[in-house]
Amino acid sequence: MKPHRIRMTHSLILHYGLYSQMDVYKPTKARPEDMTTFHVDDYVSFLRNVTPDNQQKYKEQLQLYNIDDDCPIFDNLWEYNQIYTGASIGGAVKLNHGTADIAINWSGGLHHGKKGEASGFCYTNDIVLAILELLKYHQRVLYIDIDIHHGDGVEEAFLTTNRVLTLSFHKFGNGFFPGTGDIDNIGYGAGKYCSLNCPLNDGITDDAYASLFKPVVGQVMQRYRPEAIVLQCGTDSLSGDRLGAFNLSSRGHAACVEYMKSFNIPLLLLGGGGYRIANVARCWAYETGVALGADMSDNLPPNEYMEAYSSCNYKLLVAPEAGKDNRNNVRYLDQLRTKLLELISHMPAAPGVGFHERAPDGMDLDAMQRVVDVDRDAMDVVNGDGGGMDMDGRRMETPFKQQQYEQKSEERDAPPRSTPRHRMKLWGGSQDLGKDGDE
Repeated sequence: MKPHRIRMTHSLILHYGLYSQMDVYKPTKARPEDMTTFHVDDYVSFLRNVTPDNQQKYKEQLQLYNIDDDCPIFDNLWEYNQIYTGASIGGAVKLNHGTADIAINWSGGLHHGKKGEASGFCYTNDIVLAILELLKYHQRVLYIDIDIHHGDGVEEAFLTTNRVLTLSFHKFGNGFFPGTGDIDNIGYGAGKYCSLNCPLNDGITDDAYASLFKPVVGQVMQRYRPEAIVLQCGTDSLSGDRLGAFNLSSRGHAACVEYMKSFNIPLLLLGGGGYRIANVARCWAYETGVALGADMSDNLPPNEYMEAYSSCNYKLLVAPEAGKDNRNNVRYLDQLRTKLLELISHMPAAPGVGFHERAPDGMDLDAMQRVVDVDRDAMDVVNGDGGGMDMDGRRMETPFKQQQYEQKSEERDAPPRSTPRHRMKLWGGSQDLGKDGDE
């Protein structure tokens, strides 16, 4: 979950030329009052004030708020939360006002955060806050989670409402974190049948995943008729992840993005888990291209992180592991599909909401700061002078040496500069905060 993976993702987006087809924005930092629309005041105050130097003063709160090895206190913790959370809220505001069809925040998607505690590398739950923002303009929001871990924090937040439908595809059983997400967990009260879970076993393949995803999501779209979609794209469901155990390729993972895009409904794409950094960056760059409808060469363009891609032969696509055992047999997949489709049949059909006064926007649309010099700085990197933009709009001093990776410029397949811009917004986030490392 280290921010360096966002820096690497952004670098590929720049070097493939994808940035020229979208608007790139610097995140507007979320304020405490933005976060307390979901999180309890005391928890937000704790995150705002605790530091590595003073954490011993907060011994009781550290235990109360589940601060441990998975969720440590580190320098700039509060700013880290402000940035990735503000980016997701900002994306929702853009969608609400129709100034984007698709908004992307790869630094977001921290789906384990709870109302009053941290969990599983997640502190504030940017997803819940973005959905709450979308609900100001949309009657129904569909949340889909393709991270290998159950989206427990988001499900829990909307367990009793029919205005948000949560659908999570995840590994389940044998003590796998977070231990929730059984198929029989379907919501409560008004939210009954609006929490759907697809529990999977190790080794699931692209074809097996698609045999569940498309029919289930297709039926949800037909019956629930959401007005906005949030898709959490955690990459720990990819083959070869250090914590995950699925066998999805980046094509199979991105097929979910492609399918949700096909409905032409406001779409917010978020990041999530992912613990093999080269796979994370390649997958999210590829899915940015899928969202744009761009053609991308499988040969990675020269960039300042080429050494990190040596183990994958400098290729864009993540391949499945040959011969890996798929413990999701046809019978089990059929049972899952049948059960989920049955639950969907009991779901309220396109539930509405009575007239009410709309709450003010969480952020000022006009105050959002577009990064206007991405083109210039990105081309500096391509030309080899070590310039470029990180996701917060500052200069990167990471010189690229052409000899690190031998590839003729004509082999690169970047989109032409004449390609029209899409109504798409890309937010950066938190890659300059915390400690960098390989994972």
